[in-house]
Amino acid sequence: MSAGFDLQALARQIRDARGVAHKRDIDAVVARLGLGSRRSAVPVGDDCAAIPDGDGHLLFAIEGFLDGFVAADPYFAGYCGIMVNLSDVAAMGGRPLAVVDALWSRDAASADPILAGLSDAAALYGVPVVGGHTNTRASAGNLAVAVLGRAGPRLLTSFDAAPGDDLVAAIDLRGRFREPHPYWDASTGSPGERLRGDLALLPGLAEEGLACAAKDISMAGVVGTALMLLECSGVGGLIDLDAIPRPDDVPLARWLTAFPSFGYLVSVRPGRTPAVLARFAERGIAAASIGRLDASRVARVRQGVGEEAVVWDFVASPLIGCGRDGAEATS
Repeated sequence: MSAGFDLQALARQIRDARGVAHKRDIDAVVARLGLGSRRSAVPVGDDCAAIPDGDGHLLFAIEGFLDGFVAADPYFAGYCGIMVNLSDVAAMGGRPLAVVDALWSRDAASADPILAGLSDAAALYGVPVVGGHTNTRASAGNLAVAVLGRAGPRLLTSFDAAPGDDLVAAIDLRGRFREPHPYWDASTGSPGERLRGDLALLPGLAEEGLACAAKDISMAGVVGTALMLLECSGVGGLIDLDAIPRPDDVPLARWLTAFPSFGYLVSVRPGRTPAVLARFAERGIAAASIGRLDASRVARVRQGVGEEAVVWDFVASPLIGCGRDGAEATS
């Protein structure tokens, strides 16, 4: 550990991060809508709703965007409307079919860069926008985008990580921050063929039985996303911060709150880890085993050898209110 490094302070930073705070809001919504009492083949609380359909599953997800983000970077907000939804579908081991959007703006001129981002991303990722809702006479700008996808009988879920699994982080480092925001953009300007092939890695892992649990790295960051995966699966684990794939020139503290355009956590049985790492490496995606899961239901981090810091104790307090103890959520 480097001189002067405060691991406990870093653990507090992760707990108090804005992206994690937004995830904590889910718990109250679950209670109000009565989702905790709902039982289904695939629990509510994953990256997508998964609906059994014939020999596979329909996947359905939606993302809403903060009005400040839409105002500050309207083109990228529209672009992200496609990109982040497709990440959710891939994280479940599926492939996207189509998207719809709901857009409010003050006038048509304000809507245009958002629509341009939507259009460009849809073309690059090869997924059609098939409809939606538009209002160009609103008092403020807002955007939500929903996606329909399909997966086979084998899903990647947030509920199937197990003690003894390796936690693999896979992140495309071939990008840059969209300053001053925490968005690590490895998508805009990249070839569509490459973007589509990279997303196909995740359903490939599911279909070949190399993994059964995964989650895309969200605004909660690498460790914050791991917290949600661990809570849903009713497990704990130790994450080695030095093992997380990271650009050389980005400080660790900033990277832990970054939202990568391509970033996934995959829970893998140890014997399959080399094969999973090789799949990502073949496509130039940085991937590493960053920790091991256990039955403690406590998430810890370490840097170097020795000291550990508790980030979250799920026995003492839920994060999003889901997990194998019976409570469920939506994300």
